[in-house]
Amino acid sequence: MTNQELFAFLEAGYSRYNCPGFIASDPISVPHRFTLKQDIEIAGFLAATISWGNRKSIVANAMKLTDLMGKSPYEFLLNAKTGDFRPFLQFVHRTFNGEDCLFFVTSLRNLYRRYECMELLFSSVNQQGTAHAIGNFRDAFLSTAHLKRSEKHISNPAGGSAAKRINMFLRWMVRTDNMGVDFGLWNTIDPANLICPLDLHSGNVARKLGLLKRKVNDWKAAEELTANLRKFDPRDPVKYDFALFGLGVSEKF
Repeated sequence: MTNQELFAFLEAGYSRYNCPGFIASDPISVPHRFTLKQDIEIAGFLAATISWGNRKSIVANAMKLTDLMGKSPYEFLLNAKTGDFRPFLQFVHRTFNGEDCLFFVTSLRNLYRRYECMELLFSSVNQQGTAHAIGNFRDAFLSTAHLKRSEKHISNPAGGSAAKRINMFLRWMVRTDNMGVDFGLWNTIDPANLICPLDLHSGNVARKLGLLKRKVNDWKAAEELTANLRKFDPRDPVKYDFALFGLGVSEKF
């Protein structure tokens, strides 16, 4: 496949899946239930955090998790008393258990008491790169008391993780177009600086298309993939995540 053919192929995949019909069956449907910026951030971050495994289960469990916070997750976190957090101890999604869940909502509460929005915690993306920004966010998030086991649910690029779920969350928050899938809430971060979410499915598709040579799905592989995608759209490379995901999951490419 020539570069021109590959470009047309990626653009077609992007157009096919970046549409309102994509939302309902995807974890991004969870933050789409809200309109307030902070509510969207919280619902999006929690939905992205548990985004591994069966997609129907992910969406259902993310809905349950946000339902525990009522109509406004942001207001809940700001006003909740200690006893209000007890129901979260019963939440389970695969290896993300009640103790993890309690830590996550408690940490989010602490962060929102210090920062107006989560966007501020990723402010170093443009100047120092996405890996640095994720590291800063991770340090701030883990400043709340927690069990060691919970740290595995916050990816660490410095340790080599591809950080698929956080990169997906950043895509949701940052990139924007006229299709209404991604939110484009964070206008201080340039979408050109984002890193493409990389997992088993998108990695397999990328290798078949010649976009990725590295054999392991780690942070270096995510950077390599993104660098190659920038050749086709330097201003918005992660838009092709739609194509890679769709080809890998929906079409078994």
